[in-house]
Amino acid sequence: MANILIIDDEEQLRQLLSRIIGLEGYTVAEAASCAEGLKVLQRETPDVVLCDVKLPDGSGVDMVGKIKALAPAAEVILLTAYGNIPDGVQAIKNGAFDYITKGDDNNKILPLLSRASEKARMQRRLTRIDDKLSEEHSFDRIIGSSDVLRRAVGLARKVAVTDTSVLLTGETGTGKEVFAQAIHHASPRAGEAFVAVNCSAFSKELLESELFGHKAGSFTGATKDKKGLFEEADRGTLFLDELGEMPVELQAKLLRVLESGEFLRIGETRPRKADVRIIAATNRDLAKQIAAGDFREDLYFRLSVFRIELPSLRERPADIAEYIRYFTAHFAGKMGKRIDAIDPHYVAALERHNWQGNVRELRNVVERSLIITDGNALTADSLTPEFHAAGSEGSADSMALDELERRHILRVLEYAKGNKAEAARLLGIGIATLYRKLDHYGVK
Repeated sequence: MANILIIDDEEQLRQLLSRIIGLEGYTVAEAASCAEGLKVLQRETPDVVLCDVKLPDGSGVDMVGKIKALAPAAEVILLTAYGNIPDGVQAIKNGAFDYITKGDDNNKILPLLSRASEKARMQRRLTRIDDKLSEEHSFDRIIGSSDVLRRAVGLARKVAVTDTSVLLTGETGTGKEVFAQAIHHASPRAGEAFVAVNCSAFSKELLESELFGHKAGSFTGATKDKKGLFEEADRGTLFLDELGEMPVELQAKLLRVLESGEFLRIGETRPRKADVRIIAATNRDLAKQIAAGDFREDLYFRLSVFRIELPSLRERPADIAEYIRYFTAHFAGKMGKRIDAIDPHYVAALERHNWQGNVRELRNVVERSLIITDGNALTADSLTPEFHAAGSEGSADSMALDELERRHILRVLEYAKGNKAEAARLLGIGIATLYRKLDHYGVK
């Protein structure tokens, strides 16, 4: 049950309330003044505080803010002998859960305590979740100690505490969304929503609806009003991934939102407002797109107030061993495998690889390695055929490589429980390519 603190200078009433509340299973602490109540709050964390409005050394209405400062998740119910509307209004403004009159509202106390304590418990759970998310997305969790990566992290830390728009550039798989999440969670907007959208995943019409929302009946299929992502991200952060894929017509509307904070839902004429921080990302050369007329120069300058270039994995091979250890622990846990050792030859082979897909590609390779390996160690034999095939194409070993690939595909299919789409993802190939290979090896 919840912990309750009663602050009231009337000893008989305080003790009566304490007995009644205690019989319901609550743990009760008592205080006779503001000063005594604050001392209790410094050593204990109540879920609900029942506080008299008129205390010998202060006002219960003013105490609400002090209680919230010491115990943000606690709910405060104010008790008064003579209720008046101004005090009640101010109490709620200060963050009180409710304001009731002694005697007249005694029958309300226990139901109110139940609701207030449940709200306090929910708030604590949400706080724990927020803390966990902040920890998961902190800059300290970004893997790698190379100078080039640390420089990028240093810049991101500096811009995070501002409200400036950020443009993240770099190749596919370099961790742009990881950086965007870290910037958001280190910013003053951390308590609000982080909303991400991939601009390449939608047609122009659908992307406009996703970003700005629409009114029912504004186009075929719009059966009800829909909030856009700008509204969802209000007071928070909107992450625009693959910005270079955004149609030019939509870029003008995005620029208007950035400049005025106003946008129009599709089918509406009344502008709406949203307070949103933009973090954008692209793997394209926007300067070339501007020259070709595919990207607006004014939007580029508006978004690239602070630009961070994320280094490719090829620029920081010293970080690869750290990624291997992290991904091995992650996937071993998911698969229920125990990996006691990682052979230096395995690490060396991955360090020599030309990582076109960067960290995302490395992650997939380690995941596939754990599927392949039967023992408790990752070795060169745990690597997929493309590593063994390097430099061997057209040689006498091609038959052996074919057999290695066939066995690898069968093992991944077994791991994916026959789901060919999942197997293709794990193999890093298209579903059509997988079907061709299965046909080639006579696998049904």
